[in-house]
Amino acid sequence: MILYPAIDLKDGQCVRLLRGEMAAATVFNDDPAAQARAFEAAGCDWIHLVDLNGAFAGEPVNAAAVEAILATITVPAQLGGGIRDMATIERWLDKGLARVILGTVAVENPALVREAAAAFPGRVAVGIDARNGMVATKGWAEETDVDATELAKSFEDAGVAAIIYTDILRDGAMQGPNVEATAALARAVSIPVIASGGVSSLDDLRALKACGAPLDGAISGRALYDGALDLGEALALLRG
Repeated sequence: MILYPAIDLKDGQCVRLLRGEMAAATVFNDDPAAQARAFEAAGCDWIHLVDLNGAFAGEPVNAAAVEAILATITVPAQLGGGIRDMATIERWLDKGLARVILGTVAVENPALVREAAAAFPGRVAVGIDARNGMVATKGWAEETDVDATELAKSFEDAGVAAIIYTDILRDGAMQGPNVEATAALARAVSIPVIASGGVSSLDDLRALKACGAPLDGAISGRALYDGALDLGEALALLRG
């Protein structure tokens, strides 16, 4: 399993939200590029980036911060938030992103996901953010009647590189991931699944590793900044 340390960008700063509430943002670093360098220096194989403002605006907002990160790291990075058309996808991949994450458009324009996955094999992931099993879009601000597992299954033949599954009610709450729901989703599809939301301890990572489903990795943010999760120990556990 791969550990993806998260850098969530709001107004050019590295922040963490509580359950997706923009008003409940804690600033952890005002230099996101320095944070990315620190994660790479600690041995991380990937960096997970989110443009929080972009998720609400529907277009990239923290592009300068993302570009600064890409200019300073050598490990691959994936980005979600506000990526909703082919031109934006192409632009980010041309700038050096290893992978774009499509969330809102996966619900509103699934044909775009298929087109992008075909055009850029291995470089398009789908972000599925769910509250009580139902997908939320546009920075988690809009509820839908779309079932998370059914949405994942609909891309089974599209060639997407991964599904990033976030349980919104666990995100930033330091209460552990929804192992049961994540494992069920991973068993329902052949697409690699990355767990997100609430991963805050070595025990959480052990539970994900032992869940019986073939998870590709886990994303952690707040716990790494708070020191609740030691990055070196987490990397050693997931690689062991």
